[in-house]
Amino acid sequence: MTTFIYEVLKELYDKNENLSNITFILPSKRAGVFLKHQIKNVSNKTIFSPKIISIEEFTKELSQLKLISNTELLFEFYSIYIDLTKESNQDNFETFSKWAQIILQDFNEIDRYLIPPKQIFYYLNAIQEINHWSKQENKTELIQNYLSFWNQLFDYYTQFSEHLINKHIGYQGLIYKEAVSNIESYIQNNSDVKIIFLGFNALNKAEETIFQELLQSGLAEIYWDLEQTFYENPIHDASLFIRNYYQNWSYYKSNQLKWISNNYIQKKNISIYGIPKHIGQAKQIGSILKDLTNTKLNLSHTAIVLSEETLLLPVLNSLPSSIDALNITMGMPLKSAPIASLFEKLFYLHKTSYKSFYYKDVISILSHQNISCLFETDDKSKVSEIIETIQINNLVYLNKEQLNTLCKPFEEIIDILFSSWENNAEKALNQTINLVYKIKSCLEKNKKEQILTLEYLFRFNELFNELIRLNSIYSHLNSINTLFEVYKNLLSTETLDFKGEPLEGLQIMGMLESRVLDFETVIISSVNEGILPSGKNHNSFIPFDVKLQYNLPTFKEKDAVYSYHFYRLIQRAKNIHILYNTESDALNGGEKSRFITQLELEGLHNISHYLVLPNANPTIKKLNQIKKDDLVLARLKEIAEKGFSPSSLTNYIRNPIDFYNQKILKIREYDEVEENIAANTLGNVIHNTLEDFYKPLEGKQLSIENINQMKKMVDAKVTNHFKEFYKEGDITKGKNLIVFEIAKRYINNFLNLEIEELNNGNQISIVAIESDNRILVEIEELNFPVYITGKVDRVDLYNGMTRIMDYKTGKVLQNQVEVIDWEELTTEYNKYSKSFQVLCYAFAMFKDHKVQLPIEAGVMSFKNLSSGFLKFAKKESPYDRNKNTLITEETLQCFEIELKKLILEICNPEIAFIEKEIK
Repeated sequence: MTTFIYEVLKELYDKNENLSNITFILPSKRAGVFLKHQIKNVSNKTIFSPKIISIEEFTKELSQLKLISNTELLFEFYSIYIDLTKESNQDNFETFSKWAQIILQDFNEIDRYLIPPKQIFYYLNAIQEINHWSKQENKTELIQNYLSFWNQLFDYYTQFSEHLINKHIGYQGLIYKEAVSNIESYIQNNSDVKIIFLGFNALNKAEETIFQELLQSGLAEIYWDLEQTFYENPIHDASLFIRNYYQNWSYYKSNQLKWISNNYIQKKNISIYGIPKHIGQAKQIGSILKDLTNTKLNLSHTAIVLSEETLLLPVLNSLPSSIDALNITMGMPLKSAPIASLFEKLFYLHKTSYKSFYYKDVISILSHQNISCLFETDDKSKVSEIIETIQINNLVYLNKEQLNTLCKPFEEIIDILFSSWENNAEKALNQTINLVYKIKSCLEKNKKEQILTLEYLFRFNELFNELIRLNSIYSHLNSINTLFEVYKNLLSTETLDFKGEPLEGLQIMGMLESRVLDFETVIISSVNEGILPSGKNHNSFIPFDVKLQYNLPTFKEKDAVYSYHFYRLIQRAKNIHILYNTESDALNGGEKSRFITQLELEGLHNISHYLVLPNANPTIKKLNQIKKDDLVLARLKEIAEKGFSPSSLTNYIRNPIDFYNQKILKIREYDEVEENIAANTLGNVIHNTLEDFYKPLEGKQLSIENINQMKKMVDAKVTNHFKEFYKEGDITKGKNLIVFEIAKRYINNFLNLEIEELNNGNQISIVAIESDNRILVEIEELNFPVYITGKVDRVDLYNGMTRIMDYKTGKVLQNQVEVIDWEELTTEYNKYSKSFQVLCYAFAMFKDHKVQLPIEAGVMSFKNLSSGFLKFAKKESPYDRNKNTLITEETLQCFEIELKKLILEICNPEIAFIEKEIK
């Protein structure tokens, strides 16, 4: 394939131009590398390399100004802003930085397009005065300050420009403006220079002026790269700028346009892929490359052009292993580095000067991959142990002293991470630098494995040192919030640049890096509206109509720029793969670019369309089944000998897989910090408080005096048990305080119910509180003993009738402790789990000879205390009003049959643990 650069060099060589004496000026440095490489293909003898520079370098040479970063520019502008603005109207640096960046962009545009600043700023001020009724006598203070700001814009611009020029620094627009001022001097002092402008398209007014001056003086020539197909179409945006230059530049009244080629109409293989999401596009790029390598295509003439920089990492991870040479032109955004999240978390942690830290923030920092290595002892990190301690003790908020105690002997690391930044930027930056060095020393132990992370760390070290330098010079960073805003601004522009051989292997680049370069095979990603082209985003203080009046670029010109880059990229290519995102839920996603539609409507090429979808076969959820092998059966024998509890049996009824996980595998639930008191904690507190009250009264008759004594101790007992279960969790505020008060209310309501019963003449004697039971269940079919265990909350005599009472802090209704069909007792969890439990307790106490039949058993529901003691009952049908609440020997015999059937099922080696589908 013949490239544009080669064509230009060949023409110059054929005209006997001395290439060594030519200065080549290109849109980017990247193109210069390829130009230097092509010289050897044109010249048949050894020559000195010509001077090859980018337009940015050339304008800096002309202006004698040094380009500074946007962040430093912001600091310089704030100094001018402070000097020119009344103290009462001054914004702090944090607020200033948010709007000043837009103002600086407008300054840049005004200078690049050589707009008379006084004229446009006065015009803008006049517009604002009209908008806010300037002739109205009574203006609010807000309107007066607003109009004052617009009135001062010209002063800000003038003072700022003079200030930068005096320091020999500048932003791009100012450098271009100064370059225009110095162009005549340059022409006079460099009359023997030969300049070639190569591959330009959209020029700003300053560039136009420089180019025309050099062309008219005879010092320069310019070679455009334009297709005849686009040039002859008066409405095709790809030719918009060059067509205007040919019509309007006086140079072209006596000179021909160099040059217009005819490559676009040549045969091309164009494939368009609609793919959902970024990752889908990355995977498809990998698939395309795999096919290319299989066809032995030279990847040195292949380019992947990423319209979105966020696709870089997914694409790198999707490349086929057969690709051994790779050159990445675009840098990876530093904000995408894993360590960036660590510093962001630290800033969020220290933005407020609280003396304690929320546990989730602490855990998030301690468990970060670059921090956990700092807590290693004997090649084992202590972080998991620290996190477990936080969870067990319900430490919702932790201060630095607590962290030091938890993290011994790593107090130094805790000091770096959690010492207060005191809302001081200098201290914050020193702490972050100290942290960088600590992480560096830790990573260097495995240097080969951590080489990329160390590279990230080095770039962050540079970033923080730059912030320290800026703060030492300007002293505008007067709070952590301000520092964080500047840090984010600086981070968004920083990249981690890759090093590689630029002329070998597969090329990965952004759209702008592709300028002047040509490839046989091109893969372009994210060709969606809003991305390529970028759409109608208007980030400027200058209104659209004012931009039109002063010939400043609008979205129309930006679209034309994207159009030129897109078509120039494919005009010489033979194989073109265009990918777009089909997902409408993504930002700017779902709608394919107008460029794709244009390709289709032109009808010049055969285009293959593909809709690429993931190979997602519908998955039919299969309920899990676990067969009982020898190990499982051995474990079941252990459980049977120790004793099945009513809760474990109801757990099996609910879902056998849960029983398997909890009892066979001994998998317990993950301990989390209880920010708000959990239901089981509330239940434990109520149970233990009532045990404290009633345990001393075992064997005694209950009296009103007993209950009144209990009521006096409710607050102290509940508090004590909350501390026991909730550890160091705070119960003095928020939802926890509400739950704490609910616990006291439940207990007081229960005690009031007892008083009401006694006042009504009922006699209550306490038989047992928290009675432990363990009884043998004789099952002939099993060759090992089976026990049932259980702790009964309360057994009492109510007017001579024995009652077995189970406390429930949740809401239980009467129909939930009633049985109609005995066979459903061990199969219908939702209907009969409460009945099963109370019958278990009754069965165990009877078999243990602790009670004599008949008895009553039931539930005391603290959320339904108005219903009183909810007694177990046997009914013949759902509509049977004659329910039997007495538990007799016949009742227990019926229960025993079902209990044995359940235990036999659990222990049967032929019956697997089969998961139930729980709705």
